[in-house]
Amino acid sequence: ARNRPLTRPRPGHADLPGMLSYDLPEARPVLERASARETAARVALGAIAEQLLEQVAGVRLVSHVVAVGAEAAAPGPLPVPEDAASLDASPMRTLDEEAGARFVGAVDAAKRAGDTIGGVVEVVAWGVPIGLGSHVSAHRRLDARIAGALMSIQSVKGVEIGDGFAQAALPGSAAHDEIVRDGLGRPTRASNHAGGIEGGTSNGQPVVARAAFKPISTVPRALRSIDLATGEEAVALHQRSDACQVVPGAVIAQAEVALVLADALFEHAGGNSVGEMRRNLESYLNRVEERLCPND
Repeated sequence: ARNRPLTRPRPGHADLPGMLSYDLPEARPVLERASARETAARVALGAIAEQLLEQVAGVRLVSHVVAVGAEAAAPGPLPVPEDAASLDASPMRTLDEEAGARFVGAVDAAKRAGDTIGGVVEVVAWGVPIGLGSHVSAHRRLDARIAGALMSIQSVKGVEIGDGFAQAALPGSAAHDEIVRDGLGRPTRASNHAGGIEGGTSNGQPVVARAAFKPISTVPRALRSIDLATGEEAVALHQRSDACQVVPGAVIAQAEVALVLADALFEHAGGNSVGEMRRNLESYLNRVEERLCPND
């Protein structure tokens, strides 16, 4: 299939709309440009963004898999950056060993059936300073930018910030994160349903974002299609395919969130060097401290 003209578009891919939009005789130019291989560059750039975030603001990110198909990990504490090595060593990028075994089983079952399977990943950014993003303009809203970045990843069909869709089922009295004082008298939140973002702006809590990956579109058990060269019904050509992409998907999602946060940090504390950005941010955070703890 790799060397044959691809005139039978594969359901779920960009093949059909791409061929028609650009008036192409076959889909190979489309699939090469739409391939998830291009995310390698995003991950490389994301690694640089993470270094900037940590050096300027002490922000650190971590990502993990929370569901594969219908199998989901039990609710638990958010992973912290110190868990990165353990997550990297996990075949399914999870700290929940029992869930990890179920995830492996779900992937293996899909592979044996000649099928593919999707899942959900979660990215957590710790130490994000309050005030990144803006409530003023739609294009500057931090949650919108994160959602757009995650949706740009191939196979992602859904994004939520914080508790997302589950929050919609709660009454207002339970859905929002009350502002309280901790044991040292400092302002904090009683919960983090908002995922660290309110009104398009980071609120000082961990930024939490999830991305739902659909099953890989290149299904070994080829799906029905039509041959645009003949107009006849046909079976879609099968290219090489993995059974599940959520583990690398978590790493890609982490890179995307890092790139958005780094961009927002530049807007808020920009400068020509890490040192200058750090000084700018420190000045701003000192003022925030004065506002939040005027009696200290």
